Amino acid sequence: MFCSVLSMGISGIQGYMVTVEVDCQRGMPRFELVGLPDAAVKEARDRVRSAARNLGLDWPEVRGQENAKRAMEIAAAGGHNILLIGPPGTGKSMLARRLPSILPSLSFAESVETTQVHSAAGVLPRGASLVEVPPFRSPHHTISPAGLAGGGAPPRPGEISLAHNGVLFLDELPEFPRIAMEVLRQPLEDGVITISRSAGRASFPCRFVLVAAMNPCPCGYFGHPTQPCRCSPSKRSVYLSKVSGPLLDRMDIHVEMPPVEYKELSATAPGEPSSLIRQRVEAARLLQRERYRELGIPCNGRLTPGALRRYCTLTPDAQRLLAMAYDRLGFSGRSYDRLLRISRTIADLAGEEQINSDAMAEAVQYRSLDRKYWQPELGTL
Repeated sequence: MFCSVLSMGISGIQGYMVTVEVDCQRGMPRFELVGLPDAAVKEARDRVRSAARNLGLDWPEVRGQENAKRAMEIAAAGGHNILLIGPPGTGKSMLARRLPSILPSLSFAESVETTQVHSAAGVLPRGASLVEVPPFRSPHHTISPAGLAGGGAPPRPGEISLAHNGVLFLDELPEFPRIAMEVLRQPLEDGVITISRSAGRASFPCRFVLVAAMNPCPCGYFGHPTQPCRCSPSKRSVYLSKVSGPLLDRMDIHVEMPPVEYKELSATAPGEPSSLIRQRVEAARLLQRERYRELGIPCNGRLTPGALRRYCTLTPDAQRLLAMAYDRLGFSGRSYDRLLRISRTIADLAGEEQINSDAMAEAVQYRSLDRKYWQPELGTL
């Protein structure tokens, strides 16, 4: 369905006519803006979704990719970083943009803190008093390290701080400059970044869920069941090596997204709505807030090594499974901690106080893709 309306723009003091064209088609639910939209116009994605829901219309959630949707639910419930890898057209970007719809609502304190950051950056919408929904930031891969981390005179927040209490989405991760990706390492651990310039020094909070998406190779079809890969092993190695081992290790959850089958796209039964997933996420977050109230830790993704030993109690079967996976798969110490955090979240979603073998087995499968793609013999790490 095509629709066209007339609007206007202003250049200086002169007005000019603008034609706004909208085309709606059946297919994978996506929302694209083309032309020359500025940052304010790009926020129309969220406004359109809100308007549709307020009118009682159902937004199309996501068909297929059940394993990836489960991983996104775990990421939202525990505040875990997640890496999506798969060929083009499998819904990586679409899933990432749906994550805010299942995140818990911001508390008043979080709204105030987020609003302070956006106000300091000069991006607070006109007339807005508080940022009430988790922010979603998706910088282009041409962004500079300063644009990502922050800078200027005086220092102003960058994208990682604008994503505070929300989601930072890096699409086509290997296309980002290596130095820009390395900027993320310290903020991911500390939740705060300090910008030092000759004109002054400032610290900004940056606790966010990092969602990264990438193809498995330059052409995108390595491992595809029907499309042959056109890349040589050396090209694949160079491409994957753009994502450093330390950054990859900080991605709690790794998910492979295969092509969606026709029967999944053509299924008439509706998928599970985001509202139900969000209820489970909020219930799990409530458990975590109560459990860590004395520590001031908001979610499992922020558990310190000392707190892990205290709050991540494993059943004997889960302990044996973790020991076997650690030895056979060669996990690092950081990976060991992340396995405990992920399995703690899985147990919380199931309402279990102890981490059983089922929760641990599911956590282990989310930490195995680096052994499939980033193999040491290819020289990628």
